[in-house]
Amino acid sequence: MQRRDVLTSAALVATAGGLAMTGAGSAAAAAPGRKPARPAMIGTADGTQLFYRDWGDGKPVVFLHSWGVNSQMWDYQTADLLEHGLRCIVFDRRGHGRSSDPGRGYDADTLADDLAAALDSLDLREATLVGHSMGCGEIARYLSRHGSGRVARVALISPTTPFLLKTADNPHGVDRAMFEAVRAGWRKDFAKWVGDNTAPFFVSETSPEMMRWGAEMMLNTSLPVLIACNRVITETDYRPDLRAIKVPALVIHGTKDASAPIDLTGRPTAALIPGARLIVYEGAPHGVFFTHIDRVNSDLKDFIGG
Repeated sequence: MQRRDVLTSAALVATAGGLAMTGAGSAAAAAPGRKPARPAMIGTADGTQLFYRDWGDGKPVVFLHSWGVNSQMWDYQTADLLEHGLRCIVFDRRGHGRSSDPGRGYDADTLADDLAAALDSLDLREATLVGHSMGCGEIARYLSRHGSGRVARVALISPTTPFLLKTADNPHGVDRAMFEAVRAGWRKDFAKWVGDNTAPFFVSETSPEMMRWGAEMMLNTSLPVLIACNRVITETDYRPDLRAIKVPALVIHGTKDASAPIDLTGRPTAALIPGARLIVYEGAPHGVFFTHIDRVNSDLKDFIGG
C-alpha cells in the first residue's frame, strides 16, 4: 500500500482504547458537608448540550478527543494525572458520546466555540489543553479565535494539523479525490472499514479486547457526523492558527503513525508554532496515548509541572 493510501484509508482518524472511569458529574444535590456535584452538561451558543466529566481540584487540564470516538479515550491519562494532583476535565464533542447532535455546527469555528463554552462555563484559568488528532485543530482554532486568556499551555498529540489537503500552496497534501473516495466507501460499509483499519492504530502487543473496544466506540458515532468531521480534518487550513499560538506548546508524535504521518503533520505543526517543543516517539503509532501510556503521561506531567 502506498503512503498516501495509508493516510486516507487508515484515515486521519483516531480509534482509541480505554476502560470507562466512574464518577461523572451530576446535578443532584451533594450530601451534607460535601461539595455539590458539578453538573454533567454544558450548553453552547446554539443550544447543543456537551456531556463532560470533571475530577480533582488542582491545575486544570482539559482533554479534547479524537475523531469518531469520545472522551473516555483519555481514561489512562486522567486516572494517572489525578493521582498527580491535577484537575482533569473531559467532554464529548457535539455528536459524539453523550453529547447532543444538533445536525449542524460541524465546522472548525463552531467546534472551537464549543471549547470556549466549556472553558467559560467552568470558569477555568491557567488551563492546559491537551488534544489528540482532530482535537489538536480545535485547540489551534480556539486560540486564534478566542485568545489565550484562559490557557497556560497546550499539548498536541499525534496532530492532524497543519493542512492535509493538496492545494497550490500546499503541494505535499493529499488530493481531494482520495478523501472523497474514502468517504464514499464509508457510505456503503463503514463497519468493514473500521475493522480493516483498527490494527494500525495500535501495536502488536495491544489486546484484541482493547482494539475491539475502540472500534465499537467509533461505530456508536453516526455516519453523518463522522463524514462532516472528517471534512473538517481534511479540508481545514490551520497554518495561520498555529502561527498565532503564543503559549508554550508541546507536540508529541510517533514515527509509525499510519493515520497522520509525522512528516505531513507533527513536524510541520511544531515548526509553525513559535517556540514549540517536538518529542518524537520512535516506532509509535497514531494511538500513542494508549500504546505508550507511561511515557505520554510522564511527558504531560513534566510539561504541566507540579
